[in-house]
Amino acid sequence: MATGLRPAGLRQAIPLAEYTTWKVGGPAQWFAEPETPEQLISLSRWATVEGLDLQLIGAGSNLLIADAGLGGLILCLRRLQGSTLEASSGLVEAQAGEPIPTLARKAARAGLSGLEWAVGIPGTVGGAVVMNAGAQGGCTADWLEEVTVLDPGRGRTPFVLKAAELAFAYRHSRLQEEPLVVLSARFRLTAGHDPAEISRRTSANLLSRTSTQPYQQPSCGSVFRNPEPLKAGQLIENLGLKGTRVGAAQVSPLHANFIVNTGGATARDIDGLIALVQQQVLAAHGLWLHPEVKRLGPRT
Repeated sequence: MATGLRPAGLRQAIPLAEYTTWKVGGPAQWFAEPETPEQLISLSRWATVEGLDLQLIGAGSNLLIADAGLGGLILCLRRLQGSTLEASSGLVEAQAGEPIPTLARKAARAGLSGLEWAVGIPGTVGGAVVMNAGAQGGCTADWLEEVTVLDPGRGRTPFVLKAAELAFAYRHSRLQEEPLVVLSARFRLTAGHDPAEISRRTSANLLSRTSTQPYQQPSCGSVFRNPEPLKAGQLIENLGLKGTRVGAAQVSPLHANFIVNTGGATARDIDGLIALVQQQVLAAHGLWLHPEVKRLGPRT
């Protein structure tokens, strides 16, 4: 157990289910919600000195936390918010915990085009960068200029990585393999548009997503990556798997690439349903569906 001088805000044995959009997950050994980059840096350094594993969560979407919980220090970045927008240049800077839908709406009101696709993404700016989040034909990599990161194990000073250094691919960046903490991101959007028109397109994208996806039930967003040019949801639906359950986890009757928590689902239920869908699609089509979901903790 950690014994050194503890930064402010640390808590122990905090259930993580309420910090994920799937509403599942056991307790964190140590937990904190930094509100400033300085607090985040202090907490990250403390974990390194104490020899604790460090895990980051933002809005808790696209995340499956084990029922047994997580050891080490879990930092929830949802309070690390704030952004600045320059309507004349299209330059947008946002902290890691800024909700990406909030940033999309701010950009629309400023007449900045580029983030209209992001209004229905249930995540943060930091998570969007790490996962190269995308929808409606757009993605983070299209508009990101640079990101400020911290390497807790090697240095005390944040540094900047250009977008070209992040090895972006479909729902992927090098940040998924390296222990770097995203502090903020800078985007370069297209300036000079009519705010009313950008807001209209943004709202239309949101309506399209909310009318075709199960936004009223706990989910992680899309579960599987699309095996381009095919769509994972269509493959699953064509096999008659909509409504299939394992425990309280269910393939959404509305959209087959969503797994919803119908009430009291466990991570084990969800893992089991993911595996069942993968096996069915493999047997029928010879394709292995790769999850977009990031799993944290031991699987059972």
